[in-house]
Amino acid sequence: MKIITSVRKFCYLTESLKRHGKTIGFVPTMGYFHEGHLSLFRRARRENDVVVVSLFVNPAQFGVNEDFKQYPRNRKRDMRLCAQERVDYVFAPSITAMYPEGFQTYVEPGKLASGLCGKSRPGHFRGVATVVAKLFNLAQPTVVYLGQKDYQQCLIIRQLVADFDFQVQIKMCPIVREPSGLALSSRNTYLDEKGKQKALALVKAIRWFQARVKKGERDARLLKNGVRRILFKAGTRVDYVEILAARELSPFRKLSGKILLALAAYVPAGKRGGARNKVRLIDNCVMKIPKGGFI
Repeated sequence: MKIITSVRKFCYLTESLKRHGKTIGFVPTMGYFHEGHLSLFRRARRENDVVVVSLFVNPAQFGVNEDFKQYPRNRKRDMRLCAQERVDYVFAPSITAMYPEGFQTYVEPGKLASGLCGKSRPGHFRGVATVVAKLFNLAQPTVVYLGQKDYQQCLIIRQLVADFDFQVQIKMCPIVREPSGLALSSRNTYLDEKGKQKALALVKAIRWFQARVKKGERDARLLKNGVRRILFKAGTRVDYVEILAARELSPFRKLSGKILLALAAYVPAGKRGGARNKVRLIDNCVMKIPKGGFI
């Protein structure tokens, strides 16, 4: 495994790989790897000649009072895990390498970024779209692997690829969860045991939602209120609960077709700290409602 920090050297490498006809599986990350990241590395390894991982905590996607400085980092451990998973190259640039003096051009995502996390974190997806466009230009990947936990982000990146004609295939991979059901996240490290127990309310709410939909409930308002009650009773502060069309992220009153339940909540962090002692966690589930209903 080789670690590259220079933009120029990384460009030279990827151009050489493409000239030699190699397929490049690319996983963009902010590091502090968990099993969710590793599952993406493994799939990239199975499906491509070369696996490239980027490790860059992108300041442009963090807002004021968010946890950029506190965001968990452990580069030595991350590199060890990359080597274990047979990653070929890790691109780990500095902030000044990605945003040199005089940098002033940003990518503004469209309506897909207007709700959910885009509403709660103004400017967040502007930062995501900008760094992703830069990384795609540098890495020249054949296939990019993203996790479904960041569902809205995946849709925005797919739209970016379509709008800017990047010759890239995007593959959204399933959420990886702890045995308890809690979605794996680098921010879970902020939680002590009490915090993790409260965070399980997100899982409980998703399971309740899935069960009610399978039993025939189609009223989005009633379902949203039920999910909110579960989160509230657990002592979390709800950021949003939305039930949307999975492809367009548009709302509806009566559920039909492919649907997305997306939720975000602030969970008490406990003694381990975090941004203002609250950890913002997101989760989601996607369901397809058959025309004749569930059997």
